[in-house]
Amino acid sequence: MNPRKLLIKLGGTLLDAPDSRQRLAREIAQAAAEPNNRVVVVHGGGKQMTRFLADRGVESRFVNGLRVTTPEIIDAVLKVFAGSVNAELVTAFRAAGARPVGLSGLDAGLVDAEILNPELGQVGKPVRSDARLLDLLTGHAYLPVVACVAGDANGAVYNVNADQMAVACATSFAAESLLFLTDVEGVRDKDGIICPVLTCDHAKVLIGEGVATGGMRAKLEAAIDALQKGIKQVLIAPGALAGVVGKLLAGEPVGTRLVP
Repeated sequence: MNPRKLLIKLGGTLLDAPDSRQRLAREIAQAAAEPNNRVVVVHGGGKQMTRFLADRGVESRFVNGLRVTTPEIIDAVLKVFAGSVNAELVTAFRAAGARPVGLSGLDAGLVDAEILNPELGQVGKPVRSDARLLDLLTGHAYLPVVACVAGDANGAVYNVNADQMAVACATSFAAESLLFLTDVEGVRDKDGIICPVLTCDHAKVLIGEGVATGGMRAKLEAAIDALQKGIKQVLIAPGALAGVVGKLLAGEPVGTRLVP
C-alpha cells in the first residue's frame, strides 16, 4: 500500500497563541501517527517577526505582501523563523507525542532559492527542492517541521514566502494533498460566500476580478502553482476549527478544496 503523503502549512497567526499551537500539534501528531500517513509541516511566522522587529525599533516594509528583507532583517528571519517559532512548534509536537525534527530550507539543500526582485532585498523565490531528507525522515516515522528560510549553493540565505515554500516542498515530496491551515474560513466568492470547491480557472477569475486580494491572492497563486505541478488537491481551511485536520483527512467539506 503506497503511503499517503501530506504537506500541512501553518500560518503565523495560528502559531502565535499557545492554545491553538498545542491543539494543532495534537491534531497533526495524530494524523502523522497513522501507519500509512507521511506528514511534513511547513510554517510561517510573520506576526512574530513583525513584533520582534518592532521591539528593536525596526519598521517592517511590505511590497505586494512581501517583507522587504535587508541584511539586518535576514538575521532576524533566522532568529525568529528558524529559531524561536520553529523551536516552539517542535516542542509542541513533542508534547503531543510526535517525533518532530526542526529544519529549514537550508538543511541538505532542501529548498534553494534565487532573488525574487532586487527591490525586496533578500526575498527568495524557490527554484528547486530536494525532498530526499523529507523522505528519509518520514519513512522512519519522524515529523519534519520546516521553517520558510531557503538558501543556495553559494551560501546565500533568503526569506521565502511560507506558501511558496510549502508548494516547493510539497512538489518535490510528491504530496497527494497540500493543506493550508489559515485564519480564514476558506475562499470567498464575490458575494462573500465560501466556495466549497474551486478549479484553477475559477481561482484565476477571483484574482483577476480583484475578489481575492492580499494574503488570499498569494494563497490562491500558490495553490494554482501546486496543482499545475501535479499536486492532486489543495485545501484552504480554518485552522481555528477544532478537529480540522481529522475532518479534512476524512474528506469532510471544510473550507475550500482546490482541484485542477
